[in-house]
Amino acid sequence: MISPIEIASLFALTTLGAVTAGIRARDKVDRDMQDVLDALKELGGKPIETLSPAEAREQPTPADAVAALLVALGQVSEPEKVSAVDDRTIKGPAGAMSIRIYTPEGTGPFPVIVYYHGGGFVIADLDVYDSTPRALANAVGAIVVSAHYRQAPEHKFPAAHEDALAAYQWVFEHADEFKGDAGRMAVAGESAGANLAAAVCLMARERRMPLPAHQLLVYPVADSNTETPSYRENADAKPLNRAMMKWFFQHAAKPGDISDPRLGLLPSADLAGLPPATVITAEIDPLRSEGEALAAKFKQADVPVHYRNYDGVTHEFFGMGQVVAKAREAMNFAASRLKQALASSPPRN
Repeated sequence: MISPIEIASLFALTTLGAVTAGIRARDKVDRDMQDVLDALKELGGKPIETLSPAEAREQPTPADAVAALLVALGQVSEPEKVSAVDDRTIKGPAGAMSIRIYTPEGTGPFPVIVYYHGGGFVIADLDVYDSTPRALANAVGAIVVSAHYRQAPEHKFPAAHEDALAAYQWVFEHADEFKGDAGRMAVAGESAGANLAAAVCLMARERRMPLPAHQLLVYPVADSNTETPSYRENADAKPLNRAMMKWFFQHAAKPGDISDPRLGLLPSADLAGLPPATVITAEIDPLRSEGEALAAKFKQADVPVHYRNYDGVTHEFFGMGQVVAKAREAMNFAASRLKQALASSPPRN
């Protein structure tokens, strides 16, 4: 397990960049990324951290901003087409769970990616995070099963994590029913969803379940420390900032749960023996430092890992391939890693 001193040294690598916190933020943003931020501002959302969870769930999202920008550019605001989309309800640990199955063109059987959406464990749903599963399905040539989960504060930790594992197990057991190949599975997620994806690997290992062949972690929530270099540098960033993350943590878990390895991947989790990982971060994102440090921790645990940071873009950029060039680059990078891992990989024991 990585020590606090080692974690501090990993964060120290980027401390110099945090000295000019907030001053250069707008200058660093790519033009197409800034267009999305401007569109989001025009939608008039209120600061999430000032709202109740119910109110926060009604606010305009970055996905809404992309749709508005496409309209403003005179382009068709339609989701990327896949061969089929199937909404289903499955049995979870505490009742019904919603999943959405995206199938690419072809006859199958296809490799399968179980995807978990972001939203700080509190907000968002399958509709808000619809673009990434579509893009992954087409780019990888895989079925993507996007799994919803119980959300806080109505259902605090570990409810979401239990649901995430249940979705993974259901997909493994039922993949052949929708042209999926349970012998070629991966997990993926963004932000809080990336935390869930990594935690599924931890829980599967502990319960001696078959492990996925790969884990794609896009700007993962890996720690509750809000004093890292990237938190200081991007304390007031959009669409995610320090105040919002504190609000998410406050609602998502009890104080004593923050140190649980499933939430505290960086300070608490033993990563040895986990599947190979791809970690992607964004420059203008409070979570950048912990994502970089998590990739380093994978390497220290002898877990094969590829890490890539994208300059000039913010949190939530990954699913914006229709309007943000770096999102297309990141998707191509992620797809290449997943294709390689899923080419013929059986579940890991």
